[in-house]
Amino acid sequence: MESLNPYSTVLEVFKVIGSKMKFLQFSMLLLPILLDALLSFSMGASTHQDFLQCLSLRSNDSTSISNVIYTRNNSSYSFVLESTIRNLRFNLTDTPKPLVIITPSRTSHFQATIYCARKHGLQIRTRSGGHDYEGLSYVARVPFVVVDLVNFRSVDVDVENRVAWVQAGAILGEVYYRIAEKSRTLGFAGGIYFTIGVGGHISGGGFGLLFRKYGLACDNVIDAQFIDVNGRILDRKSMGKDLFWAIRGGGGGSFGIVLAWKVALVPVPPTVTAFSISRALEQNATQLILRWQDIAHQLPDEMNPDVTMFSFNSTQDGRKTILVSFSSLFLGTIDELLPIMQQRFPELGLSGQDCIEMSWIEAVLYYNQLQNQPLETLLNRTFRTPSGGQYYKIKSDYVKEPISETGLNGLFSRLSDEEASSAVIIFMAYGGIMGRIPEDATPYAHRAGNLFKIYYNVNWQEQDNVNSQKYIDWSRRVYKDMTPFVSKSPREAYANYRDLDLGSNNVGITSYTQASIWGRKYFKNNFDRLVQVKTKIDPENFFKHEQSIPPLF
Repeated sequence: MESLNPYSTVLEVFKVIGSKMKFLQFSMLLLPILLDALLSFSMGASTHQDFLQCLSLRSNDSTSISNVIYTRNNSSYSFVLESTIRNLRFNLTDTPKPLVIITPSRTSHFQATIYCARKHGLQIRTRSGGHDYEGLSYVARVPFVVVDLVNFRSVDVDVENRVAWVQAGAILGEVYYRIAEKSRTLGFAGGIYFTIGVGGHISGGGFGLLFRKYGLACDNVIDAQFIDVNGRILDRKSMGKDLFWAIRGGGGGSFGIVLAWKVALVPVPPTVTAFSISRALEQNATQLILRWQDIAHQLPDEMNPDVTMFSFNSTQDGRKTILVSFSSLFLGTIDELLPIMQQRFPELGLSGQDCIEMSWIEAVLYYNQLQNQPLETLLNRTFRTPSGGQYYKIKSDYVKEPISETGLNGLFSRLSDEEASSAVIIFMAYGGIMGRIPEDATPYAHRAGNLFKIYYNVNWQEQDNVNSQKYIDWSRRVYKDMTPFVSKSPREAYANYRDLDLGSNNVGITSYTQASIWGRKYFKNNFDRLVQVKTKIDPENFFKHEQSIPPLF
């Protein structure tokens, strides 16, 4: 633990603020903070060592578990911790670090870790790929350990029965690669970015290129292997229908640890087509977006139309403008796509020259900007873009009615701000099968009635991280500006686009009322059923984080 005594620090704050407030009012306000500080300070070296000793005693083979334990004194600790931190906002010198990292290679390691963490008052954070946008899979404000699933990532593909068992530590690239090894006409309805971990991805829904045709990743789960707070290993039958429902889209880190998913593989044609057409605002882009909003959700299920907006400097006169890119993957050939677009969206002027044909697995590389790279690139779970890691803030919205021209102009104005030089806003069309799956089929409730989802991304590089707050403030201003044009009561958001601005649980106390604020945005009316499941499977709320599902006390 750090040498600074947080108890003394809190007392100093207590004196300064307390002199300006009524004592009782102030005490009630700062009590959770004071308790948090006292708890953190009390977890010293003895607890740390007691936890490690407990792991050794609880393991059937103490040698095997010692090989998957990394303490802060271990030379590999920093490498293991940082290897899959995707948002570098949460890899700073003052970012809380885990006391221990465990990388289980067998189920008994999970069981020992859960038992010992409970016994010694440590919180568990579970990480599969490290893409949690708020870093909750590897950061906590209380003494904690990280369970990193890097050694739990086998992928067993059964082409004949069109299924695969995928351990939760596998990345999507490993899943896609193993499927392609055996079949080029089968795929999985998962996300685009290949370094995303399967465990967290499916737990929060799982949005990708095939979602309008086959639904989300969580919609394609057939079975699961799961470990609960008592160390029981459960499958679909033994866990019961309510828990099986909850873990498929109810968010990770609330109910236990998913060890593996059995997923359905879906047919993809031998040839798929991608296209992208870009227009500046001066090239009628606004009118094209207005038209896109009317028709995109009605396009065939085999398409996933997107509109991407960002600022750029015009090469003609150097002035800043907004570039708008209209794109889609189509499950078919160019000759099949063009008549559809000419009939449904002739204003775009799509031609064969704007399109490229490829196989499904080549499309995965294409959308990761890895054209002409070997398929083995998909196996690199620590892959970084050429520019290195980034610092970023993400937000999301759902849109029920077309955004007016006034609303779009406001969005373009924000994208012209200095802070938005590396910002991207994407409209992702809904419709397709998403409109035919009931809202309560899984916890993911954003189904019928949505025209599209909005993805807001503002990012910056290391040299500008001292100014990070101005970028975060920019994202909040954009979000506020969009209030009149997006879903209401609740203003919906996607759980996998984690956003603590929506609300968070207090340290040590998870209130149903407080959690409802962000919970209904993510899950709508499904939130109450998730709470019921949580109360049954983990009534003492061992598995928790800033946006975990609370039990009813």
